[in-house]
Amino acid sequence: MNDPKAADALRNRVEALAHNSTPSDDAIAEFAESLLDALERGIIRAAELTDDGSWRVNEWVKRGILLLFRFGRVVATDFFGERFFDKHTVPPQRLTLDRGIRIVPGGSAIRRGAYVAPGVICMPPMYINIGAYIGEGTMVDSHALVGSCAQIGARVHVSAGAQIGGVLEPSSARPVIVEDDAFIGGNVGIFEGVLVRSRAVIGAGVQLTASIPVFDLVRERLIRADAEGCLEIPAGAVVVAGTRMLADSSFAREHGLGLACALIVKYRDDRTDARTVLESALR
Repeated sequence: MNDPKAADALRNRVEALAHNSTPSDDAIAEFAESLLDALERGIIRAAELTDDGSWRVNEWVKRGILLLFRFGRVVATDFFGERFFDKHTVPPQRLTLDRGIRIVPGGSAIRRGAYVAPGVICMPPMYINIGAYIGEGTMVDSHALVGSCAQIGARVHVSAGAQIGGVLEPSSARPVIVEDDAFIGGNVGIFEGVLVRSRAVIGAGVQLTASIPVFDLVRERLIRADAEGCLEIPAGAVVVAGTRMLADSSFAREHGLGLACALIVKYRDDRTDARTVLESALR
């Protein structure tokens, strides 16, 4: 779906509009439709995987999304019997059957400017925000959030109550990325530009942010965010919620106090199912 010429043209329009303090209503409407359509078709993305396996943030795409909010007016919108009040440039998507997306009744919404691939299953109520990318065959379960510009791969299971954080500002900030075939457990929170590599399993209740290190019990190492603020969960890692003692506090030692942390307790091999390996690890 990559179209370099279309992307370059849109990029030039973003730069031009960013320097125009009083664009006409027609110019705003035309730009909004072009940008949202390109995002929804997967022609452009807030971040993309490069040939060497690293992820590149497309700052101009995020700047374009921010322009939609900057020039948008709050209007009343009727959507399936409900009335909302939001910027006119970022309405909810109105899907059609030929998109091949399954949305079960019960109060879910996908904002315009989100790419949702065929075969995605959305269980109510869930929400997918602008700039997000959801790969084919992924399930977004009940009460789950996929935040603005978050990048979710193919065949990912985003379990009930999981929160995939959104990152719009600053435009250079890395969005949350979850690669193909990962399993995100219930009530998991992934924020601040965390990168979850392919086939990783994040157990229920784990909270991942770039400011909190992850303890790898298998390889006996401490995983911290890199110089760019990215905390990378290795491919196939099985991460569960744990605690660590506050050894530098006599009060904490006296009362047995500790801090929540994330622990890598094993790595998946090619033959292990995500649920099976997680259940085994927790036992």
